[in-house]
Amino acid sequence: MTTAIRCVLLDIEGTVAPISFVTEVMFPFIRQHVSEYLSQHWQETDVVALASRIGDEALVTADELDQFHRQPQSAQSTTVAWVNRLMDRDAKTTALKQLQGQIWKTGFESGQLVAQLFAEVPSVLAAWRALGLDLRIYSSGSIAAQKLFFGHTQAGNLLELFSAFYDTTIGGKKESASYQQIAADIGCSASQILFCSDVVDDLNAATNAGMQTALSVRPGNPAQP
Repeated sequence: MTTAIRCVLLDIEGTVAPISFVTEVMFPFIRQHVSEYLSQHWQETDVVALASRIGDEALVTADELDQFHRQPQSAQSTTVAWVNRLMDRDAKTTALKQLQGQIWKTGFESGQLVAQLFAEVPSVLAAWRALGLDLRIYSSGSIAAQKLFFGHTQAGNLLELFSAFYDTTIGGKKESASYQQIAADIGCSASQILFCSDVVDDLNAATNAGMQTALSVRPGNPAQP
């Protein structure tokens, strides 16, 4: 480390939590419950608007979008197909993440979902906070989903350990400008921030913004160059 660290900015998947929990538990939960959730909430205007935005993100044709609006009886099943299409691509688009966050909320609050962290993570986070470090999260998952995740872990509610959460509404994780905006929000030099992630492209973007970086090497993570 070339400069004293004031803030540790953390990714979630593959950094503090196993990728397998996301891919084998959280994502299947969406596929299993998206139809039920839409059926229960379809009368809410913001849910229908969110579904339309998911269609845009799925790059559907103008005819498909027109059919979505003209045939309300099939709009829910159409939305389910769009969600599955985006998830098959491992898309990290904003509207999809918002819907996923709303569905995960039902799972975490009911106890069906309990976030799994790597074993040492809760104690290490607490130790870093005791040292006076500012801890923050930057993940492609929505801020709402991030808060649900850390509010319902196997070690209990860890939200008080974090100062702030960031998602792709601040910018993509492969864009240096996103990290510049985060540094500005924190109010310190980018060189005083350590960003930890399992994705080299994300780390390179943070490095170009002036942050210090560390690659997270965890069981189950894809090999990185």
